Parts: sequence; structure tokens; C-alpha cells
Amino acid sequence: MARRKLVAGNWKMHGLAADLAEVVAVSNAARTAGCDVALCLPATLIERAVRAAPGFPIGGQDVHQADKGAHTGCVSAAMLLDAGASLTIVGHSERREAQGETDANVKAKAEAALLAGLDVILCIGESDAVREAGAAVPTVLAQLDASLPASVADPSRFSVAYEPIWAIGTGKVPSVGDIGEMHSALRGRLKAAYGEAGDAIRILYGGSVKASNAAEIFAVEDVDGALVGGASLNATDFLPIIQAAR
Repeated sequence: MARRKLVAGNWKMHGLAADLAEVVAVSNAARTAGCDVALCLPATLIERAVRAAPGFPIGGQDVHQADKGAHTGCVSAAMLLDAGASLTIVGHSERREAQGETDANVKAKAEAALLAGLDVILCIGESDAVREAGAAVPTVLAQLDASLPASVADPSRFSVAYEPIWAIGTGKVPSVGDIGEMHSALRGRLKAAYGEAGDAIRILYGGSVKASNAAEIFAVEDVDGALVGGASLNATDFLPIIQAAR
């Protein structure tokens, strides 16, 4: 099945007002990119980025599962939408590990975001120890099973991002064979969970994606785009990755 590729940037805890020029540069290039492009920014920049780049998809990096309430420091789906965001990441390994998020938390966040009208990128991935033990595929599939929302009404609004934890920001990248094996297994599990809709859900790869390896990664079957960290912080590094997705 032909799926339109998605290249999404995750700025993590980077970005000030002075960096909005990078958002504008990426948004201008996205008009003729031939694929879907988005940037997930710190909450402090979302509203200003939406104003600076009208019509360009800006997302959050996390969302709380509750509509509102006594959740100091958290941001709800309604708040992200109010700021102009159209999507959000959930379940990034840096939140699972540093913030103690569980699969159940991630599932609840994904369901709340989809229900509110946000697109969702749900992250999964294994540690170096799990990969070395030969348990990467069953471990990631179990994580996916426990994190998936109960239903996905519109598969174009939901993506899964496979990000091997040991490859994030390290420069290390799995072989194309390893990426293909994981993405094929994930596709099978999505089809088992959602039927025909599971074949339309995009599976992104993330973990040290850069201009020099993007085309090779995108050529792997069932790789429908990328979730990009450090290389998305400036247009000079990010635009070649977008071009490779063509």
C-alpha cells in the first residue's frame, strides 16, 4: 500500500523566539516537499510558531490524558489545540525513562489526543541491552500492544514511530535489515489490531536520522517517514532529510 511519507521534527528542550526563523524556513520548503512535514516544538513556542508559519503543522511533544485539573506543569489536548497545534508526540523514550511513563499512560494520552482532534505520533523502542539479548522484536511488539489506543477512526491521523533508544542522538543506526525486520513486525501487529486500517497507519523510523542516511532508511519497506531529533533544529540539516523522503 502506498502511504504518503511523514517527516516530523522533535525539537525536545530546544528553541527560543530567535529560532522561529528556522520554523519559517522549514515551512516554506514543506510547500513543495512532496511529503507531509511537521515540527513538534516546546509548548512555549507553539503559538508563536503557528503565527510565524500559518498553515504549517506544529505539534506538542507530550499531552496529558485529562481534559483539565490539578496537574501542575502539564498540558491538555485542549490547550495544545488552543495554542494552534495540530498534532502531538506521546510515549517518547525520554519521557518513559526520565518521567516514568508507563504503556498505560501512553495509551491514555494517545486516546485523549485523538478524541480531542489532535494527530498522534506514538513512540516505541528498545534499549541496547534488549537489542544485544536478541529480544528487540518481541519487546517492542509488547510495548506497542500495551500502548495502542483501543481504536483509530482515521488512520491518517495516527502514526507509530519506532525509535531504538540506543540510536537516539548517538550516531548509531540499526542496519537496514534490522529496521526492515522491525517495521514488518510492527505492520503485522497493526493489521492484527485494526484490520485494514492498520495497513494505512504510517510507521516512522527515528534514531540518528540525518541527510547522509535518510534515503537508505526511507527505501526500506514499511518505513513511512521519520521522527527526527537533533537534525530538525535547523533547516540546513533538516531539509535534505525532507528531500530524501520524496
